[in-house]
Amino acid sequence: MTLTFADDTAAETIDGILEALRALPAQIPELKGYVVGADVGKSDGNSTVGIVADFDDWAGYEAYRDHPAHVAVGVEMIAPVLTGRGAVQHELP
Repeated sequence: MTLTFADDTAAETIDGILEALRALPAQIPELKGYVVGADVGKSDGNSTVGIVADFDDWAGYEAYRDHPAHVAVGVEMIAPVLTGRGAVQHELP
């Protein structure tokens, strides 16, 4: 998933979002792998944050998607600064 934040989003706000996202694996056991990072700013037009989440199955993804801690980060922290989002769900062959 990629998240694009408003240009005037403070670095402290982004850091807080990253911290909150990185805390989710301790709260959501269905997350089997979780990598969160901010764009390093080497190319114009990139998203602000990238997330790769791994699950054993679709039920694990749905548990993550609907988990109150995940929803709270999205609603309380991300939504106020979000200007764009991209996502792909895929299955390994």
